[in-house]
Order: sequence, then structure tokens, then C-alpha cells
Amino acid sequence: MMLWNWTRKVVTWWVVTFVTGDDWSVAAAVGAGLLATWGLVRADVPAWWLMPLVVIGATVSSLYRAVLRERG
Repeated sequence: MMLWNWTRKVVTWWVVTFVTGDDWSVAAAVGAGLLATWGLVRADVPAWWLMPLVVIGATVSSLYRAVLRERG
């Protein structure tokens, strides 16, 4: 039981720290992109193009917000 609690705390910390990182909106966009890609694949629609667009959009958005924070 003690090992399970420790494992759960470590996994929770890893998800919050590593996966989410400094910008939760990027993690949310990637998660939404993965779900949308899954939906397109299930509908037999080629979905190879979606994730690169999501990642580029999330990166540009994150950089834009960071620049605005630094300037203002």
C-alpha cells in the first residue's frame, strides 16, 4: 500500500511537472490535437497533417504570449 501511494505521487508529480511544464495551454492543445487526430483516423480520414499544425500553432501562441509578458 505504501509503495502504491508513493508511485501515485511520483506519477502525479511527473505529469504536472514534465508533461504540463510551464505552459499548460500547450499541453492542452497537444492533448486536443491527439484526440482530434484519433477522431479523424476513426472516421477513415488521413490525419497525418493535423499534429504538425497543432504543434506549430501551440508553439507560436506560446512564444507570442511570452514575448508580450516580457515587454509589458
